Amino acid sequence: MTDTGTIAALTPTVQDRASSPATPSSAAVPSGMPALSRFGIPLGLAGLGGGWSAARSSLGAPMWPEEILYGAASSLWLVLTALYVVRGLRRKGAFRADLRHELAGPFAAFIPLVGILLSAHYGQYLPAWGAWPCVAFIAALAIVTAQLLAHWVTGGVSMQSIHPGYLLPVVPGFFVASIGFTSIHARDAAMAAFGVGAFFWLVMGTVVTVRLMTGGEVPPAAKTGLSAYLAAPATANIAWMVSHPGPVGAVQLGLTGVLVIMALMQLMVLPEYRKLPFTQMFWIFTFPVGATANYSIRWLATTAPSAPDIYAWTILGLATAFTLGIAARTVPTAIARPKIQGAIYRR
Repeated sequence: MTDTGTIAALTPTVQDRASSPATPSSAAVPSGMPALSRFGIPLGLAGLGGGWSAARSSLGAPMWPEEILYGAASSLWLVLTALYVVRGLRRKGAFRADLRHELAGPFAAFIPLVGILLSAHYGQYLPAWGAWPCVAFIAALAIVTAQLLAHWVTGGVSMQSIHPGYLLPVVPGFFVASIGFTSIHARDAAMAAFGVGAFFWLVMGTVVTVRLMTGGEVPPAAKTGLSAYLAAPATANIAWMVSHPGPVGAVQLGLTGVLVIMALMQLMVLPEYRKLPFTQMFWIFTFPVGATANYSIRWLATTAPSAPDIYAWTILGLATAFTLGIAARTVPTAIARPKIQGAIYRR
């Protein structure tokens, strides 16, 4: 699912590795980035499943699309996690090396992040037991995030290596944790997690934006991370809405305004996205799209209950078509990937 140009962009040159002692040599193995970015597939499927869940509650949508999406996300997540663990057992320090990889590191948070979404969904069927997996995955996300932050603030990364994906674990990650806490009726913990996400949205959002505005272009493989600018307000809006049911207040309106601007920005950078060769990294786009559809459906149901359902169905249909389109393009690249990797390793 990755072409030679993308892998070359993901792997630091020999000179870069020699001049960057903070990056372990094992982190330069080209398997690190693809191994972690693959978790964007179940993340995107679960994100779209959340959109269909909102449609079931607000539009009377059938349950089967939601369950198929969550079922596929669960299966892929379990398989990918097992494969990743096996790979880690074969190579000592593999996870630590991936965590410290300047490009791949932030995507380590995808593993517990998907777990939170799945446990929040399936917890409704096992209310007596569903809280424990959700709390465990949130704790895992907190540990991974703490490791990342400790690495970042102790000189582990250069300003030039920072990309928008650095927002994912600390901003959307904790907004999703807030949603998970709300699903198990832990409202105080949900507000604490929301506060963490809001804090790092301000801090890391500033750092990443300054880097993008003053440090030149990021590597092509990292440009998909620009979708984090949409994921942050989308997940923040959902987290606030589910923890504050009822009439829309000032905070919700403010967050919605941010989401609208970030959505417009994504439209403006479409020409940049179109220049990128298709890889599995495109799955990173699917979660923000699914989360935005999820919130849009909830917003319409809350603020415009008499509006025609066609608006909400159109948004959900576009999000579903987008994700299915990414999936359809993934199949041929998945078939070609072994041949490409073989050619790379023979060089």
